[in-house]
Amino acid sequence: MVHVGGNPLLTNDFERVIYGNESVDLQSDALQKVKINYEFLQRYSKDKIIYGINTGLGPMAQYKISESEQLELQFNLIRSHSSGSGHHFTEELARATMLARLNSLMQATSGIHPEVVELLKQLLNSKVSACIFERGGVGASGDLVQLAHLALNLIGEGEVLFDGKLLPAEKVFAEQKIKPLTIHLREGLALMNGTSAMTGVGMINLIHAKKAFHISLLLSSLTNELMESFDDHFSSELNQVKHHEGQSKVAEGMRTVLADSKLVRKRPDHLYHRKVEESIFTDKVQEYYSLRCVPQILGPIYDTLIQTEKVLINEVNSANDNPVVDHVNENVYHGGNFHGDYVSLEMDKLKIVIAKLCMLSERQLNYLLNDKLNKKLPPFVNLGKLGLNFGMQGMQFTATSTTAENQTLSYPMYLHSISNNNDNQDIVSMGCNAALLTRRVIDNTYDVLTIQAITLIQAIDYLKCQSRLSSVTLAFYHDLRSIMPSFIDDQPKYKDLQKIKAHLQRKESVLPLSF
Repeated sequence: MVHVGGNPLLTNDFERVIYGNESVDLQSDALQKVKINYEFLQRYSKDKIIYGINTGLGPMAQYKISESEQLELQFNLIRSHSSGSGHHFTEELARATMLARLNSLMQATSGIHPEVVELLKQLLNSKVSACIFERGGVGASGDLVQLAHLALNLIGEGEVLFDGKLLPAEKVFAEQKIKPLTIHLREGLALMNGTSAMTGVGMINLIHAKKAFHISLLLSSLTNELMESFDDHFSSELNQVKHHEGQSKVAEGMRTVLADSKLVRKRPDHLYHRKVEESIFTDKVQEYYSLRCVPQILGPIYDTLIQTEKVLINEVNSANDNPVVDHVNENVYHGGNFHGDYVSLEMDKLKIVIAKLCMLSERQLNYLLNDKLNKKLPPFVNLGKLGLNFGMQGMQFTATSTTAENQTLSYPMYLHSISNNNDNQDIVSMGCNAALLTRRVIDNTYDVLTIQAITLIQAIDYLKCQSRLSSVTLAFYHDLRSIMPSFIDDQPKYKDLQKIKAHLQRKESVLPLSF
């Protein structure tokens, strides 16, 4: 059970709810504050001009709304802004958005009736997911369009995702005995003003980006192992003289993975403690950068993941509504807490570093497939007859194409502000766009990591080095071989790619490297 309200909601809590199917509950003290906050606003808003209660919205805020029309205003806001397009969120993204919005409302600064948070809790626990469309939000007055679709579902309209199907909300609510939301005061605006869609997507991105980082660290270590690299480039002594936490952490992870390997070499044994007679060395004195510089390349990615998690945790536990209702100081503050620049910037940074991780994987893959570079493996790690069979040749095209797509997608969305809303929203964050593009880059990266992983287990079979692998890399080899057997003959491999990719995305971290 994940308790919402009171204690901060963390990344692990999202994993437990979204992937572990744990239920949510509302912390009683926090729920009481939501009630007190609503009752304060109900009293305080009498005979005052408060945005979104008795005024129009956005550039029409100068128009006063009569008391008889105030509830209709909230319905109009929800329905008019349910105008998204494109694909709808997957269930994991929808549920993460709902959990993020629930946690924000449980901060007790939005003036909403407790019925709202109780309904969100019920939907999450009943596995009824909002139908939220990808396109529409500019991330300035919050994720207005995305969250309007969530609000539309809460009032029992539109469609919802349930049991893997898109069904009318009215039908699902009736079958599941769920009572649609009653609008009491400002529930429409409170549900829509906020960064919960970009933040929910961001939390899912972070979970998968962390896994991709761990997989890349493992595959980079295994690539070094099969190439019988020297171990000094991931030694503590070399990396500690450069003062970056991520670099040292990555080097530490490589040492852990390769601790009992019988393939990795020590430089003194080969180049220092014997007399070298050759004038030209057949063995490389230093490895290519994609092998030798793994700590320096993955290190900044580790540091970025740490910062991204910090920002997302801050955002998901923040009040990102407008106005902010302060029942303690008995005031209502107008401002821009719904603006998504923090999340937008972090998503762009995450997108850039995961694209770089993808590039590292593609370069290591190219090294493994090019016999003229590695001088240990047949061309394209072809275990069949050279010239007749093709090995990994076809899959490399997919990896190269996908990496190029990631490079193009990695231009920062944070810089794509376009004024809109009668120039009321004259500078915007595009935060949800940034989060969704980052999701695509992460998903693409798993394709490339999958192809590298298949190449490596094929290489192990060619080298027949299972007995010399480290215990960690040997376990990884057996794990993947339980899904995909070794192959010699040429057969379509797209289904194997899909199976290995899904396995890597689901798999728990195999490295003892904490964030």
